[in-house]
Amino acid sequence: MNKESHSNSRRRFLARTGVIAIGSALPFDLIADTDAKKKEPIIDIHQHIHYSSRTDEQLLAHQEAMGITTTILLPAGRPVNSASTHQGISNGLQAEVGGNAETYLFAKEHKKHFRFGACAVPDASDAIYEIEKYLKLGAIVIGELKFGVDCNSPEMHKIYQLAQHYDVPVLMHWQYEMYNYGLEHFYKILEQYAAVNFIGHAQTWWANIDKNHADQSILYPKTAVTPGGITDRYLSDYPNMYGDLSAGSGLNALTRDEEHAKAFIERHQDKLLYGSDCNDIFGTVASGKCSGALDIQTVKKLSGNKEVERKLLYNNAKKLFKL
Repeated sequence: MNKESHSNSRRRFLARTGVIAIGSALPFDLIADTDAKKKEPIIDIHQHIHYSSRTDEQLLAHQEAMGITTTILLPAGRPVNSASTHQGISNGLQAEVGGNAETYLFAKEHKKHFRFGACAVPDASDAIYEIEKYLKLGAIVIGELKFGVDCNSPEMHKIYQLAQHYDVPVLMHWQYEMYNYGLEHFYKILEQYAAVNFIGHAQTWWANIDKNHADQSILYPKTAVTPGGITDRYLSDYPNMYGDLSAGSGLNALTRDEEHAKAFIERHQDKLLYGSDCNDIFGTVASGKCSGALDIQTVKKLSGNKEVERKLLYNNAKKLFKL
């Protein structure tokens, strides 16, 4: 090595070590703040407190591990033993989920990163009063509606009318012969309440992306998908219909036929919303137990480009919920 090369090498070494020394001297808070600014925001539109007895501290850690910057918490209606709750089976959304009051208080305490919805058993005598109470307190969605009622029932119409009045979306859990009956004639609701935005979720909603899904009792189909199912058509034909990608059902819809999923995402890129709806305490892909983390990974894998990915993980929800 000649003298000039040696001198240049020495200058580069001193520059590098100087940067390292400066970096090591920076306050931890400044480094953390810089990292936070680099993190791309993610909105989780579907999560619950006390889900399967998960503690508040575990929920906070779970959402942080997934990289969620804003979470919408969906409460359960109060316990009622009736046909619509299958004599209590679906109390707590069949998942030990916290109710309106505790969800509201948690979101208020953590208002920087959490928002909340409002929910009630549709045919309970105080359903509209209960939902409206929390809409007035700032709820940004009605749901998750997970009850054994027909989507075209008088009780549900009252909820749709309330959503229209307060200009908030309605999130519905569709599960064959269990929750929200009548997906095949839901188009009537979409047409009648064109000013209300509806969000479809759960097994029967996602199974019906497939035109050939004939056996509705199969909730997690694994076969290849033929485009043109009820769900596919609703998303295409109705501006006020959206899809919630959360839970094992949403993940299954994306992973059962990845080539179809890529085209499906491209086709409905402005209608799909990321949600987690997972009850684990880990929040990581590595755990193998967090469908929410796996859903984020899958969206990133199957989205055709960064713009589409950001729509699903952030922009669509930001616009729909006016965040």
